[in-house]
Amino acid sequence: MKRTISLIQLVTIWLLTCLSSNLVAGEAKELPVRAFKVGSPSPGKFNDFIKFIDEELSKTDVNQLFLRINYNYQFTSHPELSEKNALSKQQIKEILNVTRKHNIELIPLVNLLGHQSWKQDNIRSLLVKYPQFEENPGPKLLEKDFYTRAYCPNHPEVHNVIFAIVDEIVEVFESKGFHAGMDEVFVLGEDGCPRCKGKNKAELFANEVNLIQRHLAKTNTQMYIWGDRLLDGNITGIGKWAASQNDTAPAIDMISKDIIICDWQYKYAPPTPGYFAVKGFNVISAAYQVPEVAKFQLNNMIESRKVTRDVIKNRLQGVMHTYWGNADSFYPCYTKGDCPSDVKKSSIETFKTMFPKH
Repeated sequence: MKRTISLIQLVTIWLLTCLSSNLVAGEAKELPVRAFKVGSPSPGKFNDFIKFIDEELSKTDVNQLFLRINYNYQFTSHPELSEKNALSKQQIKEILNVTRKHNIELIPLVNLLGHQSWKQDNIRSLLVKYPQFEENPGPKLLEKDFYTRAYCPNHPEVHNVIFAIVDEIVEVFESKGFHAGMDEVFVLGEDGCPRCKGKNKAELFANEVNLIQRHLAKTNTQMYIWGDRLLDGNITGIGKWAASQNDTAPAIDMISKDIIICDWQYKYAPPTPGYFAVKGFNVISAAYQVPEVAKFQLNNMIESRKVTRDVIKNRLQGVMHTYWGNADSFYPCYTKGDCPSDVKKSSIETFKTMFPKH
């Protein structure tokens, strides 16, 4: 009699796939989700992006396009938050038309909670216009490797603004899904914040995730987040980036199982997709810049789905390629090999490994 697969069995599958890493990569079309994430184009390169979708992306097995829009949209609800490369409503509709033409689902991504700056000084528009929303990073701000600011999840007015722009983005994208980011949140529950000081960081993180999920559920919008804050970086040895070392990992048992986890693991491929699936989440395995890791993740997802019962199989949704740049640099790098860096070049190679043209 067929039994439900355990976490240990999933790890065993992972190890066996590792030992068989010389196998030819499976085909992404075997999976329900074949996703690509990229930053939104600038208005000046917009036509190139449309051309890329119509002539290049359409010839791959990609069926979901996650567009990292953030504040690069001409908001009507909060026009003060629109940044300099903001796309218009008409341009979003053009993207939507070309993705629908090729049966690709378009899903917006807006970084919530964290990633409200790049380093100390390059602050995103939310905290520029509403500095009172910031979670006070205290002495962390002076650290050499300070990464990104965050908003305070307990500020009494922040969600009035956040939910207004989220609703506007979901509406203009005509989307059934919304990616809230929420990765690499290093500023949370800080002593400098009178609302969050001393509070459990896992609970703070989980409460914010659940609040956003409940809001999206009012319009039957599927929520996606990155999975790193839900993994224990110490126990797994994954570290503080692709997992958490700031006490948020217990949130995995506090958040809604209706959320889809995008499990980014870039340089290595630990058996984290199976962990998320056993925990009850639908999961997408995300790659970036190492083709061999991406090939393994693709094979592992395909093979794991073959030997599990439907309850787990259906949670192992598929794979995603994440390009951490905007569409302006992706297009010439993909079509002409004109890449701005070796990392970007290897990311293009990884994309082509996962989603070759046919």
